Amino acid sequence: MPTKISKPGFTPQEHRISVRPSVIAGMAALAIIVFTGVAIWPQNPGANVTLITLGIIGIVYLFVFNFLLVSSPHFRDIYNWFNAIFIAAGLAALTFLTSSQLALYIAVLLILAAITSSIIAEGGPAYLLVILSTALIMVFERGRTVPMRSWVFHISVAIIALITVETIRQLKNLSRDRIRKLETITEFSRQIVSSLETQQVLKLLNTALRNAVEADTYFVGMREGDEMRLELIYDDKQYYENQRVKLEGTLSGWVFENQESLFLPDLRKDVTLPRVRLILVGKHKTSLSWMGVPMRGTGVDGIIVIGSYRPNAFDRADLELLSNLAQHAALALDNAYRHSQVEFQTRLDSLTGVYNHGYFLKLLKQQADQALQDKQPLSLIMLDIDYFKQYNDTYGHLAGDEILTSLCATIKQHIKASDAVGRWGGEEFVISLPNANADQALQIAHRIRSTLSTLAIQNHEKDPIHMPTISQGVAMFPDEATEAIKLIDLADRRLYIAKARGRNQIEPSPDQKQLDKIE
Repeated sequence: MPTKISKPGFTPQEHRISVRPSVIAGMAALAIIVFTGVAIWPQNPGANVTLITLGIIGIVYLFVFNFLLVSSPHFRDIYNWFNAIFIAAGLAALTFLTSSQLALYIAVLLILAAITSSIIAEGGPAYLLVILSTALIMVFERGRTVPMRSWVFHISVAIIALITVETIRQLKNLSRDRIRKLETITEFSRQIVSSLETQQVLKLLNTALRNAVEADTYFVGMREGDEMRLELIYDDKQYYENQRVKLEGTLSGWVFENQESLFLPDLRKDVTLPRVRLILVGKHKTSLSWMGVPMRGTGVDGIIVIGSYRPNAFDRADLELLSNLAQHAALALDNAYRHSQVEFQTRLDSLTGVYNHGYFLKLLKQQADQALQDKQPLSLIMLDIDYFKQYNDTYGHLAGDEILTSLCATIKQHIKASDAVGRWGGEEFVISLPNANADQALQIAHRIRSTLSTLAIQNHEKDPIHMPTISQGVAMFPDEATEAIKLIDLADRRLYIAKARGRNQIEPSPDQKQLDKIE
């Protein structure tokens, strides 16, 4: 479920830097009002003293509160509303104590106060400051000459102030959005550095996409020939299982073919790209805004796509963000791919390409646990090449290596993808057959032996060499052994029984011995 996206805040230092010009200008305007009111258009001695006092209080207030308390998160929320009411009352008092000739300076103060309030607060306190100040000023202006002109002036000033507040609010939102997107990229980059699993990278990418843009749908796809395998699909608050779609004629196909980003803000307009048609993925709705960026690396050929059911839901900043995420994701997936390849190679026998002793034992234990959980059988075949040392001594080690690789290739022909084969040591191999019963295991053992009897390799002089015979032992889990290691021991004992019986034999469980005469 999408997480709630928090608004990144500005630091105290950023607030101080932002409000400093308007605060200094406000202090200067306040000083001009006091000086002009006392020296040029004096009212009376009592009013002058009040005006001077009010001016000093205002200057001190601007300095103390806007330079000191604006940086304190503990006072900021309460202060924002208190500041709106206090400034409104102060501007009304200045209007009452000064001549109407100073209305322009008071208007300047109002706009500067609105700028300061909108910088350090959200829209509410700034709107309150403008509306309350204008209302109080107009109340005190009612008894003066030409009230209609005065009202028009103050309403015009209020409109300018409100426009200024809204402009600053929108700019702050844009800045926050930009900061949030940069934080998303930074956090994604930080997390994927330590991730070497493909699924973990996709999980982190899903979180980043969910937090980065407000999209109704998005997916991550990998190209496989003329198809795209969708690794991650989110559509209208739902996730979907992996799907495959043909790339021909699709917007994603265009991105793959051209290796360029594609930004379509309004799909209600005709798509002019050659040989491109729209197809649905997920729910049966058509996105009206669409962005796709290539995700290309050494071992990665993918795409990230986001869409919205609203037109013009994204902008170029969103496309830039998506491109950055794709670049980081491609690098992480490349690392995960290389790590998986290295890890996979460590599991394999270097000559035959089957699992090595250590990994096969680990895998067999996992298969045994799964068999118990599913209440299904697990069969094991232990296999050894007869007289292998004589073949090595007679035909050389290169021929011996070819015998080993040919044997493993034959085994793989007769087992399923869910089965496993490992080199237990030297010329001895072991085959695990999940969900296979004793009859099925015995049939597979016979097929392997039968196929080998028809094969031949060549020596260094290109002369044919018949493949050696093999001996095999079969055991069942959990009917005959309750642990993986005991299952191996049982199959190994039966293998040596087969050798003792003359080799080229299969030693099954006692209940299956009669099937050994199938050939």
